[in-house]
Amino acid sequence: MRSMLFVPGNSTRKLEKGLNSGADALIVDLEDSVALADKPSARETAVEFIRAAKSAANGAPTIYVRVNDFTTGMTHDDLAAVMVAKPDGIMLPKCTGGPDVTSLSAMLRVFEAENGIADGATRIVPLITETGASVLAAGTYRPEPRLAGLTWGAEDLSASVGARTARHADGSYTDVFRLARALTVLAASAAETVAIDTVFPNFRNTEGFRRECEAAERDGFTAKMAIHPDQVAVINEVFTPSAEAVARSKAVVEAFRAAGNPGVVAIDGKMYDRPHLRLAERLLARAGVQG
Repeated sequence: MRSMLFVPGNSTRKLEKGLNSGADALIVDLEDSVALADKPSARETAVEFIRAAKSAANGAPTIYVRVNDFTTGMTHDDLAAVMVAKPDGIMLPKCTGGPDVTSLSAMLRVFEAENGIADGATRIVPLITETGASVLAAGTYRPEPRLAGLTWGAEDLSASVGARTARHADGSYTDVFRLARALTVLAASAAETVAIDTVFPNFRNTEGFRRECEAAERDGFTAKMAIHPDQVAVINEVFTPSAEAVARSKAVVEAFRAAGNPGVVAIDGKMYDRPHLRLAERLLARAGVQG
């Protein structure tokens, strides 16, 4: 999974457009993009859309639903409504730490049983940096079979800490948000899952967006969220390992294999050790290539 596109759960037109965006996953949003009075109708629209998308002859991208966070008191109602449509996963906003994932997993197990869904089939992607407390709890995530990745957010964090902006004039993040971003990568590694980069709100700034995608891929993110269909193609391009990178990684794996998997090998006059092997294996796994 490289790209996850947010789509308002109460807009049939935008939901249908999302299906043709090329995104690997759609996030049907019941949270920020839906006004409080529209929540019940948005749930109905989301269910109809998910059912139709999954029954389409040409298939559908992976479909997640972003529910409302635990503090709203609406999470249970969101799940009760949408789980009948069997979404592939749930995005949990304002996740305060690993225990929230455990709680959501327990809730999902009940709804899976009630709706004839295999136990553990519904994946979870938590947003782990939307409050100051959440950022400080990044180290509490542990390996969990339902975890499909960890992601982060800047806009809600701005409100939580009182920051007027998350970025410098050149578009780079200020220190608080750089910390949140870095902790997401580290937390994902500790939880043995993938790190998914946050959205880039200015969808008309294509050059800045591409630079941010490239920086995210460089730093260990394997996917990025989008807020506009026009962003999807760039995400998919940047987060797809290049032919050159695949060939280079294959060479590293083959060199270790041929040498009997030692601690270090030499390739074209350069020494490669076990961390290089692990990095090569990870890239090949992303590319869907057997090393």
